[in-house]
Amino acid sequence: MQTKIVRIEDKTPVREELLADAARILREGGLVAFPTETVYGLGGNALDADASRKIYAAKGRPSDNPLIVHIARMEELEPLVTEIPESAKRLAEAYWPGPLTMILKKSGRIPAETSGGLDTVAVRMPADPVANALIRLAGVPVAAPSANTSGKPSPTTAEHVIEDMNGRIDVILDGGAVQVGVESTIVDLSGDHPVLLRPGAVTVPMLEKILGPVELDPVLTKPLGPDVHPKAPGMKYRHYAPKAEMILVEAGDEGETETDCNGPEENCGSMRVVKEISRLAEEAVRAGKRPGILATDETAPLYRTGEVRSIGRRSDEASVAHNLFAVLREFDSIGVDIIYSEVFPEDDLGLAIMNRMNKAAGHHHIVVGKDGSASETLGG
Repeated sequence: MQTKIVRIEDKTPVREELLADAARILREGGLVAFPTETVYGLGGNALDADASRKIYAAKGRPSDNPLIVHIARMEELEPLVTEIPESAKRLAEAYWPGPLTMILKKSGRIPAETSGGLDTVAVRMPADPVANALIRLAGVPVAAPSANTSGKPSPTTAEHVIEDMNGRIDVILDGGAVQVGVESTIVDLSGDHPVLLRPGAVTVPMLEKILGPVELDPVLTKPLGPDVHPKAPGMKYRHYAPKAEMILVEAGDEGETETDCNGPEENCGSMRVVKEISRLAEEAVRAGKRPGILATDETAPLYRTGEVRSIGRRSDEASVAHNLFAVLREFDSIGVDIIYSEVFPEDDLGLAIMNRMNKAAGHHHIVVGKDGSASETLGG
């Protein structure tokens, strides 16, 4: 298959004639990759079981992993679900279009191939002008997981999509780098209480401002069991992972205070992490390996060994989320053998960052105590 690449230079407004062919291909059952504000999506007609099967085949994705259905207008939601609860209406009013996916009871229009065999459907309304215009022009809801080979870091540029999907799909729409950099928040509204299944740019405090208390699914902190059917993308299988083994290094700071530091300007936990990662990187080099180090603007200058990459400022979680997948893909491209990464507080957007990093690392952690000793945990 020859993949057509269409470059969208200006999104203000989008020239609809550039999208007309891609919209037709979606209506006729073909596959189109397109930018959203979160990551690039791989789209097919959500009402066409064959199109959904094509998506799974292009990604190499297990067919029990449900697809997110994208719409362009609120009135397009009603035919896809059996009911729209008040909680969904309030969330849509607050955060649609935007990086939020809601899980609701599906109608008979959604084939099992799109929903992963579940009686629910995941729906979102993207804010990116290319995505929104494409869906509107196609005239059908668009099922679209991330446009990458299953398990790899999600694509945040068209170049990432081309690397994974060229020759596998009909069209790639190049709309430049995405804004957010991690996938949408997924909240399950199909039960008695709202449950967060995947964190994203719409954070828990933002959800609770509209819904009240939101439960956190246990899968956010540990792997899903092998016999459990995933309700949302990214819950069960290896996700967001670079080719190299990835290990997260963190400080065990329980009870630690600033007076325990060597000086008031030094963050004890951060410095212990830097020292441990530096030691591990030097050990890897002696073993003939090429280590990658995932650091921040604040700590990157402190490392002397390995391929050091910053994913942004620790004080700016949005920059970290925006750069995370791109840096993991860069490590793939330069061929590192092992990756050591710092971690981040699991608050607000940090919860989404650490969810992706834990998935990428298979929940493989090294915890450095106040005495400098290190303990290892694997698999959550």
